[in-house]
Amino acid sequence: MATLVIAAHGSHLNPGSSSPTYAHADTIRDVGGFDAVRETFWKEEPHFREVLRTVDDDEVYVVPLFISEGYFTEEVIPRELRLEEWDPEMWDSDGTDASQATLTAADTGQTVHYCGPVGTHEAMSDVIVRRAESVTGDDEVGEGFGVAVVGHGTERNENSAKAIKYHADRIRDRDRFEEVKALFMDEDPEVDDVTEFFESEDSEALRASGRSHGRRPCEDIVVVPLFVADGYHTQEDIPEDMGLTDDYREGWATPETVDGHRIWYSGAVGTEPLMADVILERAADAGAPVGDALDRVREVTGGAALAGD
Repeated sequence: MATLVIAAHGSHLNPGSSSPTYAHADTIRDVGGFDAVRETFWKEEPHFREVLRTVDDDEVYVVPLFISEGYFTEEVIPRELRLEEWDPEMWDSDGTDASQATLTAADTGQTVHYCGPVGTHEAMSDVIVRRAESVTGDDEVGEGFGVAVVGHGTERNENSAKAIKYHADRIRDRDRFEEVKALFMDEDPEVDDVTEFFESEDSEALRASGRSHGRRPCEDIVVVPLFVADGYHTQEDIPEDMGLTDDYREGWATPETVDGHRIWYSGAVGTEPLMADVILERAADAGAPVGDALDRVREVTGGAALAGD
């Protein structure tokens, strides 16, 4: 067998930043499939640079718990793991379809299967939909509802936005919700104006999408931030920017009415238990001999119902 390493950002300032990583690792550990499961972080211990030295196995599957293919997944993690043969071209990706690369860690000699980030795996679309179900308490949610998939966005890395648009497009194509939009914190279209994108079937946004025919205005909007953990952005910036509250410290209702719309704010997608499925699928796609661990983890997280669709 082999060891699974889940690599996440972590935070010196937010002690809860690493909680989803540990929770998903525990879920995977409980269902088996690997000799061991290790967590590692950029901003917390155990650090990326040291983690392989804590692994006894000669074969390691590394899954980045990051949203996009960019600076951390293409530069920081491979450098810190001393994957000297690494080149981003090995993923053969345009920014949303990274696969895996098999390399040798220079200092330990271990075989490392370096996987693409969870955020660009196609199964993340299911996690976003599950968040919509969880926050509304409705497994059939869809008719009359709009969905906003929210990312950070940055002009410094175009891949940051690609993952958000990729999943918004995939969910829109399912034709389950009235409308699905990709919105951002630091680039257009901005989440501050979320209600404007779900105003009416004659709106510019719907006409541009080519999907205005038969569509209704969305009184209900589910907002799902594509972030790994709840922190400053998801618990302070976004709620205040959308007008859910004037002061995040006072909290907000779910749903909260803004500009005549009911906003169902889900919080970070990475806290959804179904994320454990995506991590394990990333490793399995890279050839990890997980046996029936995928079936077992789906039973735990509820992913079995999705797998059967």
